[in-house]
Order: sequence, then structure tokens, then C-alpha cells
Amino acid sequence: MAEVVIVESPEAAGALVATEIVELIDSRSDAVLGLATGSTPLPVYQALRAKLAGRDVSQVRGFALDEYVGIDPSHPESYRSVITREVVEPLGLDPERIHVPNGAEATIQHAGEDYEAAIEAAGGVDLQILGIGTDGHIGFNEPGSSFASRTRVKTLTEQTREDNARFFDSIDDVPMHCITQGLGTILRARHLVLLAFGEGKADAVAAAVEGPLTALLPGSAIQLHPHATIVVDEAAASRLQLADYYRYTFANKPAWQGI
Repeated sequence: MAEVVIVESPEAAGALVATEIVELIDSRSDAVLGLATGSTPLPVYQALRAKLAGRDVSQVRGFALDEYVGIDPSHPESYRSVITREVVEPLGLDPERIHVPNGAEATIQHAGEDYEAAIEAAGGVDLQILGIGTDGHIGFNEPGSSFASRTRVKTLTEQTREDNARFFDSIDDVPMHCITQGLGTILRARHLVLLAFGEGKADAVAAAVEGPLTALLPGSAIQLHPHATIVVDEAAASRLQLADYYRYTFANKPAWQGI
């Protein structure tokens, strides 16, 4: 079973996970981070700004989860732009060491294989940050995705395009396709840290952690990982049957174990 940590707020979650990342970087200056976009991981990135101040992060490497296909990398809503704006620049990382899947249509047929090769060449991801959708998706791995899937091109569901339309002028501007790390790719990271906040994520969190392992809920793949940490606020934890047990075990956990 994945470790579940219930905290009082997204800010507390951000501080907890940021501390783990700083300890990782202190132990390995060229640590490889798996970077998620969206609002969920922002408390982690915000906490890292203060915690990494004064540290040399010039060797830190990173791999984003996904990218739209056919979008100009300079577009403000490309995930290349988002990662640069929310992670690379605020944390002072070397942009040449932070990778995002190549969504260019000219090379898209082999872009997934190229990204897998780049992750392998880096020695794999040390810590992968994840969010989860209300339907249980992680990355752009929609319900029905294979647990063995690798980085590949996916067709976005109409619901996902509608959800993301708020970032564009209209839904017609939302790309139809994306390139995303597969569930199998994500599971190869050495440590998974999944964050979820708010009551709207409660059902997805409970199903992913305590429900059956099923492709209908991609987030349930975390049950297969030997070192997965789920960090949620009280609202997102509200459907967990074993919430009291999770609180008890974390409160009595040896401090040296971290998360």
C-alpha cells in the first residue's frame, strides 16, 4: 500500500514535499526530477523557492510529464512555457537540463521513443511529482490507458479539451493530441509523490489508493509502485476508509525515513 500523508493545507503539503526534494538534491547534486504542471504542484514549487535559496542547483535535471502536439513551444500554454515560467526560472534551474516531450508534428512519430531514451540516458527519474484528475487520470493517461504504456501520442478526450479550454481563447484552440509519459514510464521513477487537494479529488484519491487496480482509473497504478507517497489535504482525504490509520502511522513514523 502507498503511504498516505494527510496534511491541513496545500501549503503544508508543499513544504513537506519540498523538504524531501531538497534532501534529495543535497544527497545528489544532479538529481532527476519528474515535473508535473497544473495548479496542484504549485505549492511544492513555491516552497522550493525559499528552501533552495543559496544552494547550487546548476546540475539538477528534470523531465516534464507531457506536452501538446502541434503547439508552438513559445505559446504561453505550451507545457514548455509553463515549466519554464513556474519551475525553471523561479528555482534558477538550467533550462538546458529540463526536458519536455517534443510535440513538433514533423518528428512526432518517434518523439515518444526519443523521450524514453533521454530518460534512460539520465539514469531514470529519482522523484516524480504527480497530480490526479477527477476521473483518475495522471499525466495525459486517460481512463483505459495501459499500465505498461510508455511515452506516446494520445488523443485528448472532449472532456479534457473542454477542461483545458479556459487556458485558451476557445476550445477550438486546444490541441487534439498530446504526447505523454505512459503509466509504465511513470512507474519506473524511483519515488512517486502524488498530490491532491479539495473535496473534488476525494473520490479519485480513494479509488486510486484503496480501490481495485483497474485501467479505468489510471491513478490506481500507484498501487504497483514500491515507493509511492500520497499527500492530500483533509478535504481530498474525506473518502478514505483508513484515514485514521494513515494519520496514526505518519505521526509515529521515524523522522529519518522522510516520506
